[in-house]
Amino acid sequence: MIDLLDPSNVITRMFNAEKYDEMYQYCKNILENEPNNMLALQNISLSLIYLKKYDDAIDYCNQVLEIKNFDTYALKNKIFALENLKQYKQVLELSEQLVSANPKDIWALNSMGLALNELDNHKEALKCYDTSLLIDPDDVTALMNKAISLSHLGNYQEAIEYYDKAQTIDPNLRELPLAKSRLYEKLGMTDDAFLAAQGILNKDMEKIKKDAIENKCSVFHQFCDNEFKEFNK
Repeated sequence: MIDLLDPSNVITRMFNAEKYDEMYQYCKNILENEPNNMLALQNISLSLIYLKKYDDAIDYCNQVLEIKNFDTYALKNKIFALENLKQYKQVLELSEQLVSANPKDIWALNSMGLALNELDNHKEALKCYDTSLLIDPDDVTALMNKAISLSHLGNYQEAIEYYDKAQTIDPNLRELPLAKSRLYEKLGMTDDAFLAAQGILNKDMEKIKKDAIENKCSVFHQFCDNEFKEFNK
């Protein structure tokens, strides 16, 4: 039977209900009686992150790390807060610590890559994403971030392929069609840019373009005709 009054259960309920102010106060009350309570210290920092009080969140993360110098939960909370403060050199240092302890930590590898991107070191960032994708080829975050790195390096066609794979895995990510479309525009491929913006996957573009040629119409008109026929079904 679940103990509803157990602090971890109370905190979980507050977090799931997005009651971050209440979560913060609940943890603070625990810390008044038990200043070194790890559950409260870890979760008060989490509540502060969601309340966008990043400096305060880091202070509590540091308290956890004083008690336990390598606490994964506190390190990840601190990284998240530092990312929001745009302190990317510190993000890189802490991410490297996590990766040293666990080379298969995809979250840390992606955070490390993101920091390198922000520090304008896209070639090194690619290595992080490649490592993530060796562990999990379908990791959408790594796929998207690798596409961003490749586009910064001018490798637009390859970047499009990674955006497309990410879109195949998670078609609900709204930013992917526009990101692909912009890169097609940079390549001067206006028809592909239009189709990408409509959410069409690369594998489906060629048929639409081929049908447009056969029907002697523009890709735009072919797409609209396809949509009309699909609607009528």
